Amino acid sequence: MQTYGNPNPTYGWWVGNSVVTNRAGRFIGSHVGHTGIICFFTGASCLWELARYDSSLPMGHQSSIYLSHLASLGIGFDEAGVWTGVGVATIALFHLIFSAVYGGAALLHSLLFDPDLKGGPIGRVDRFKLEWDNPDNQVFILGHHLIFLGVACIWFVEWARWHGIYDPAIGSVRQVFPGYGDFGRIWSHQTDFLAIDSLEEVMEGHAFLAFLQITGGAFHIATGATPFEKKRLGEYDKFKGAGLLSAEAVLSWSLAGLGWMGIIAAFWAAQNTTVYPIDWYGEPLQLKFGISPYWVDTGDISDCKYFLGHTTRAALVNVQYYFGFFCIQGHLWHALRAMGFDFRRIADALGGLATPASN
Repeated sequence: MQTYGNPNPTYGWWVGNSVVTNRAGRFIGSHVGHTGIICFFTGASCLWELARYDSSLPMGHQSSIYLSHLASLGIGFDEAGVWTGVGVATIALFHLIFSAVYGGAALLHSLLFDPDLKGGPIGRVDRFKLEWDNPDNQVFILGHHLIFLGVACIWFVEWARWHGIYDPAIGSVRQVFPGYGDFGRIWSHQTDFLAIDSLEEVMEGHAFLAFLQITGGAFHIATGATPFEKKRLGEYDKFKGAGLLSAEAVLSWSLAGLGWMGIIAAFWAAQNTTVYPIDWYGEPLQLKFGISPYWVDTGDISDCKYFLGHTTRAALVNVQYYFGFFCIQGHLWHALRAMGFDFRRIADALGGLATPASN
């Protein structure tokens, strides 16, 4: 974190990141606790939506963000292929149970386990002790994250293969498996991916992403080193991150990734009816510009009782876009601080403009 030349800065209680910046165990505890909160909110919101679901109204015209996502994954359908919500409560309860597990793990990391990850009940946890200015350490940890993300993508592809997902083209759940080898077609969609209308291509994209993530993860693990191991492959210069890394820099890059994903997902969800079917999210949206971009409903929304009278798609897209937008602003703020820019200079400059010149 930027200290403006002060080697021993102090921060207020509201600056939560300052408490965990240099304590890897506490950092993990905060992340696990955050995951528990998300898990609890997901399970509780899912039950809330299920309790107030009205089968006489389109799902996309109700407060149904969680139910809509589950329906898109082929969850909640009875044996006749009609969405009834069967099994949804079970998934919600699993989230509530796991939120307690995550909460317990967060307490253990925060109160009992070593706050600096120098040791613990599991062997060699010191391999994952964060060192913000150490590229070897950072890429070693990044590599493991990428592999886990790649495995998650494979899991989704296999879910579509064995269980099936909802296909709006036929109005029912079907098994989708295009294979793991045809990546050429996905590569050709770099400029028109928002127009993809085939579930096979969606699954091909996830398989391709899994390949990139697992390959990249293995590469980063091979080229990184822990504090107790020699670097295995490659050298680092300033272009690759040496001398540029810090907690603030890593935070800025994370915010940039979240921001761009949110903005791209907003444009995708606004128009794409293959991944976001009309049956579950409502009609496609129209992009308009005022002070800033926003999306409006195009269908009849007279029966929309929630989200201020808008469809699930309109609520999801607009909120996602603006969350992404503000994440980008946070990225710029923290990136400039990581580069050493002193924002106090702006206040000083404005103060100088406001002060009348002396004779």
